[in-house]
Amino acid sequence: MERIVIAVAGMSCQGCVQSVTAALRALPGVEQVEVSLASGQASVACDPALVSAAELRQVVEEAGFDAS
Repeated sequence: MERIVIAVAGMSCQGCVQSVTAALRALPGVEQVEVSLASGQASVACDPALVSAAELRQVVEEAGFDAS
């Protein structure tokens, strides 16, 4: 497992946190997701053979948030 931290901009409430969490958890290879509204970050434990950091950022952006 690899832990990838993504900066997520645009979250303003727990509903946003839940949206980002659900989007990330839906990807194959994702084992654990922790999203913090206070720090504006998502920490994802995943299998790098199944999912890349770029794919994680893309799914966050598709959910309506900025990711870097």
